[in-house]
Amino acid sequence: MTGAGGMLGRDLVATLVAAGEQVTAVDKDELDITDPAAVAAAVALHDLVVNCAAWTAVDLAEEREPDAFTVNAVGPAVLARACGAAGVRLVHVSTDYVFAGDADRPYAEDAQPDPRSAYGRTKLAGEWAVAAYAPDHLVVRTAWLYGAGGPCFPRTIARVAAERGHLEVVDDQLGQPTWTRDLAAFILRLVQAEAPSGTYHGTASGVTSWFELARAAVTAAGMAAEVVQPTSSVAYAARAAASASRSAPRPSYSVLGHDGAEAAGVASIGDWRERWAEASHEVLG
Repeated sequence: MTGAGGMLGRDLVATLVAAGEQVTAVDKDELDITDPAAVAAAVALHDLVVNCAAWTAVDLAEEREPDAFTVNAVGPAVLARACGAAGVRLVHVSTDYVFAGDADRPYAEDAQPDPRSAYGRTKLAGEWAVAAYAPDHLVVRTAWLYGAGGPCFPRTIARVAAERGHLEVVDDQLGQPTWTRDLAAFILRLVQAEAPSGTYHGTASGVTSWFELARAAVTAAGMAAEVVQPTSSVAYAARAAASASRSAPRPSYSVLGHDGAEAAGVASIGDWRERWAEASHEVLG
């Protein structure tokens, strides 16, 4: 598994090991996924490859799109070629950012991609490479990830709220907060079910806003919900522009449908509120 040191990678390694699987976990310092020879040698020893490696600095990708493309598209292409040549199944993790984010109903797995950011463009290119070069593949799109193994929105919100005593969070961007441990279990279910090659959506069920998630985070941390107040994306963007702190456009609607998993007989992830209640203690530490 590549990207094993990341937030999702750590939970996925633990999930696979707990299921009795033998796992070779590598991070960027141990395997350069853009090196065809090194990748081919690594892939040849395994019957499944899961790619969690990614450039996830969304704003920085706007300034350094070629670098993001190398990690998010060239790397997956090299992995996919090696897997295709060796007859190895490849699981590749992707993102809701491949869509425009302007829909009014959940995006189906076969909905037309239309990325609006450098990050989204590079991740979509990675999806195309995987589908083109690895006949036996699973592309798993996810969104709004949080977990105990790395920086994430709920932990950041709880820290900032404790430091400042108040903050504003946008209430007009909708999505599905997803625990990395749940996504890891979902990926394992797909693999164990021998799901047909194709694209699947691995997000929690239900819909919420960043504002509502922020309030859920601060209350789980023992603070009053009222320390978080709503603001609009327009107002937030204006403040960010003044400080030059944020440049990539954010999807206003990041809700993904789960029909593909259900058709494959694979249980999707439960409601985000129930999963957050289960995860909050561990995530907030």
